[in-house]
Amino acid sequence: MERISWQQYFMAQSYIAALRSTCTRLKVGAVIVRDNRMIASGYNGSVSDGAHCIDHGCYMVDGHCARTVHAEANALLQCARFGVSTESTHIYVTHYPCLQCCKMIIQSGITKLFYAEDYRNHKYAIDLFKEAGIATQKITLEDISIETKSNEKRHFVHKLLSELEATGLNEDRILKLKQEEMRLF
Repeated sequence: MERISWQQYFMAQSYIAALRSTCTRLKVGAVIVRDNRMIASGYNGSVSDGAHCIDHGCYMVDGHCARTVHAEANALLQCARFGVSTESTHIYVTHYPCLQCCKMIIQSGITKLFYAEDYRNHKYAIDLFKEAGIATQKITLEDISIETKSNEKRHFVHKLLSELEATGLNEDRILKLKQEEMRLF
């Protein structure tokens, strides 16, 4: 089996970070990388120990949730909090950054942005990244999934196969299906 590329690895890590999001509108994750090593991660959610959107709903102001700190900002703030330089680093984000996060990325010294999904890509943000010489690249995850219910799915498939077997389905067909079940799980 071939290993996944660094880009696929770090993009997958950004999706894992997004699983911590407390936003009910869009789950976003970000990972900051230097020399193929993660130095910080972040996800969109409320300030530490604050009210979370998943518990209290979004606090909307001018079409934006005022309660939420964006994933990119949280990753950058983690670096600031622990005294880690972001000069000449790369950032992997599940979604294209908003205009405010774009400006923070530029000011932080990050030199390359990788993102997986377009999301309201602001024309000015696109222009700012170009003017700042920050390369942006869309990276989609290929053949990678983050499985959170594999045991439940395996038991479900096993139950289905047992029920199929009880109906009198051809024994060779059942055997092939069970072999495929073993291969997948």
